[in-house]
Amino acid sequence: MSALKKTALAVTSAALLSTFAVSPASAADKDTSDDAPKPPAAMSQVGGDQLGRTGTQVNLGPGAPVLPKGLTGRSWMVSDAESGEVLASHNPHWRLPPASTLKMLFADTVMPDPALQPKTREYTVKDEDLADMGEGSSLVGIKEDLSYTVHDLWLGVFLRSGNDAVHVLAAMHGGVPKTVRDMQAHAEELQALDTHVVSPDGYDAPNQVSSAYDLTLFARSGLQNADFREYCSTATAEFPGAKEKGKKRESFGIQNTDRLLTGADGVTPYKGVAGVKNGYTTHAGNTLTSVAERNGKVLLVTVMNPSSDESNAVYDEASSLLDWGFSASGKVTPVGELVPPKSAVTNNGKGAEADGPAASKGKHGPAEATKAAAASGSGGVGVALGIVGGVLVLLAGAAFLVNRRWPLPDLVRRLPRR
Repeated sequence: MSALKKTALAVTSAALLSTFAVSPASAADKDTSDDAPKPPAAMSQVGGDQLGRTGTQVNLGPGAPVLPKGLTGRSWMVSDAESGEVLASHNPHWRLPPASTLKMLFADTVMPDPALQPKTREYTVKDEDLADMGEGSSLVGIKEDLSYTVHDLWLGVFLRSGNDAVHVLAAMHGGVPKTVRDMQAHAEELQALDTHVVSPDGYDAPNQVSSAYDLTLFARSGLQNADFREYCSTATAEFPGAKEKGKKRESFGIQNTDRLLTGADGVTPYKGVAGVKNGYTTHAGNTLTSVAERNGKVLLVTVMNPSSDESNAVYDEASSLLDWGFSASGKVTPVGELVPPKSAVTNNGKGAEADGPAASKGKHGPAEATKAAAASGSGGVGVALGIVGGVLVLLAGAAFLVNRRWPLPDLVRRLPRR
């Protein structure tokens, strides 16, 4: 039976995880020189006590493969996107600069705004919309006094990691200060408490930090949105160019900067991958969150700032962790869990701990809740993946839940295009 037809395992707050039996089974493959940055001795325990410990945490069971050798990321985490189980981690709550992976939070916060609907809405860019971008920002090539659709702008955010596209969308949302406040509030709603937002595009700024744990929460939440899934899994697209007087406006091709998706620059595209977002700044180093599906299992991997001198280290390490996760699934005891949003913890006005026979009765029982979620398109919809053209992967259907008592709906896959 497909793993996606099983009942979702418990996804609760950190308080419920304090009794989890843990014991790390391996040490980190990391630069241990005296001048290497060290994680803080005390880190957040959101998601479980073991996630707050320094170093590599994994609980290997019989037949489980050992973790890959040569991992150099300062922080990383492997999670089941549907059940919320964290299969292994390395300093997952270390607060580090996120670079453009923070754009996942930006998209998850701003995308539902009615001011950005429908996707075909056109907006004429003003000079002030492009002001105050950081020097050397990644750009998709937006020009003032030209119009772009919301769809164009989101392609610019996800494919080219365009800070110019972020700033225009932020202007449509009410401005950068409001966007930053809303992103911070949404992070807190998701219980992503390691995150402090200063700029909406992830550009280096004093005290702007996130963590592998929080970035995974952002990806998991964003993947519930069909538009988010579409954009993060798009490998190439056409983007509107400049317009010369008397001539038809032309477009130019853009390609996703996520090399696991495109196979660019010598990276082998990962079979079943569908984004989510990569990033790089001098201060943050390389960062990456990836989602992939194999044999009915959907995993999320986040890697932050590998110390390896290899140019593709973040992709190589993410690939090896995905391989490990698919092989180890069902053979390890989770080291923690991805917590649900605050609003999902309650059930009929009660906390998540109100779990027992009474909790499954009445209008908020599992069957009724699943029907309501299916009807409304909210409350428990997650991510399913289908391979298109062997490389480009599009996410199609439902699947991970944040309420611990709701069964998983069947996976719905999109057939490859001919």
